[in-house]
This record gives sequence, C-alpha cells and structure tokens, in this order.
Amino acid sequence: MATTSTHPDERAAEFARSTDPHRRELLAYCYRMLGSAHEAEDLVQDTLLRAWRAFDRYDARRASVRTWLYRIATNACLTALDTRTRRPLPSGLGTPDEDPLTPLEFAPEVPWLQPIPDAWLADPGQVVAARGTLRLAWVAAVQFLTARQRAVLILRDVLDCSAAETAELLDTTPAAVNSALQRARTRLAEAGVSETGVAEEAADRLVVDRYAAAFEKADIGALTALLAHDAILEMPPVSTWFTGRDRYAGFMHWVYEANGTDWRVLPTAANGQPAMAAYVRLAGTAHRLHTLQVFDVADGRITRNTVFQDPAVLTAFALPETLPPAR
Repeated sequence: MATTSTHPDERAAEFARSTDPHRRELLAYCYRMLGSAHEAEDLVQDTLLRAWRAFDRYDARRASVRTWLYRIATNACLTALDTRTRRPLPSGLGTPDEDPLTPLEFAPEVPWLQPIPDAWLADPGQVVAARGTLRLAWVAAVQFLTARQRAVLILRDVLDCSAAETAELLDTTPAAVNSALQRARTRLAEAGVSETGVAEEAADRLVVDRYAAAFEKADIGALTALLAHDAILEMPPVSTWFTGRDRYAGFMHWVYEANGTDWRVLPTAANGQPAMAAYVRLAGTAHRLHTLQVFDVADGRITRNTVFQDPAVLTAFALPETLPPAR
C-alpha cells in the first residue's frame, strides 16, 4: 500500500512526496488535452484531490504513482471534454482576410486556445525537449481530434507509453489504441503539423529579439525583413487573421497609426516558444500592457505571430500592468 501511517500530518507529507514530482508534467498533459492553461490547472487540482481521497487504497504493486495519477488525470480530462468544445486559433476557423485595413471582427464567444507560461511547466531543459508538442500550432491541431484520440496521441507519442499501457489507462484494447493513434497521426499530417523540425531555442530567441527591437522602433521595414513570405498573424479573440508578409506589414502600419509609435517590450516564453509582452504609451500615460505575442520561427524567419489580449491570459503570465520610465 502507499501508506501505513494513520497520523494525518504524516499521511499528507507522504502524499506530497509521492505526487509533487509529477505535478508539472500532469499540467502539461492536461494543457495539451484542453488547450487552456487555467482549465489544465483546475484539472490537475481535481486530479490531486481525487488521488488524495483514494490514497489509502493506492497499491504500488499494481501501478507506479505516476501511472496511477495519469489514469486519474486522463479520466478527469475526458469527463471535462464531454461538456467543452474544442479551442481553436483563428487560422483554424476560416480563410485569411485579404485587406489588412479591414475592421477587426471580435468573437469573444469562442473558447479560444490559450498559451501556457513556460514558468508553469517543468524545468527549462524539459520544456525545450518537449517544445515540439507544446507549440501553439501543435496544440491547436490536436483540438480537432476527438477526446480519446487526443489522449491516445499524447500518451503514445508524447509520453512514450506502450499500446498496452495506454489501453489500460483508457480501459480499452491495444488494437483500439493503435487504430485511434493512426487516425490521430493522419489528422495531424493533413493539418501539416508535426512535433519535429523545431529550431534551436537560442536561435529562435535571437530572431525574436531582433523583431522586438524593430517593433519598439516602429521600423516596419526591419520588422518585415524578419518575416517568412507566408507568415501568419492572428489575434484571438479577434477572428480576423492574415497571411503573407505584405498583409502582415500592412496591418502593422495600421497598428502604429492607431496606437502611436511609443512601444516597449519585455521578453518572456510560452509553450516552449519565444514570446514578448508589448507595452504602449499613449499621451500623458505610462507604458501600459497591451498584448502578449507568441512566435513560431523557422529557418531564421518568423512564420507565425499569435497575439493575445485576453486579460486572463495576461494575468497568467504575471506581467506588470505598467513599465517604469526608461532610463
């Protein structure tokens, strides 16, 4: 059994020792399943509460603590997904807009995909190792799978569980697991998304740092030079999105005309990707938090910028509301 102690404090300490090492990987798992950092956090808490209530019945001869927790977390995720719709990005819902000056269309009713702060996840080395399956584009593609296909794909291809282990976690057969895995892989391939081909973190950061410098200077020429020819710009909860270097640059012209050119940025990281928080100063005010921008980079060029202005997202990243005056 997991514990023979009857003293509440000793039982609680033993539970913490057994489960704490798995908290962050459970969070990453639930996030991949749900596409929401806050919902993933809630499900991890629910998982641990269920585990605490059943701790006296846990039998180490039947499963490791990690496997036991994943079974509970998987059931919690599948139950949650029974009442939730998938979380998309704007590029997953329709065609891009042709005119960068078109009025933006807001869709606050859509449960948009959310980023997750790297700081919420495992140590930096583990985040880098797993970043292919934490990327926003990968998590967004997984949202188009059924709940059980998501679980199979993540358990098999991300967590490296065997077909037999996955079948046990899902109360199904290895044959059913293999069939679901094949369908999931096919769906991701059709979406053009894979977990491979992610550039080195340092190289990505350097490109984004150059972009940030151009962004602060409102230097659209330098900014545009860092974009891939088919770069995507999307901005949930705005459903409008753009693809192509020229449309991206055209929209940035509008941004500076509408908000001015006095911007500052803070570097951060989300989903194993380089990110930055953008702050704008309007007349007579401090630089105030405006957006969180998360970047995909390939071959030294920015291929996608996903821009978030949702207060819940900004709060999760613990970003300051204002910046002190620059020295």
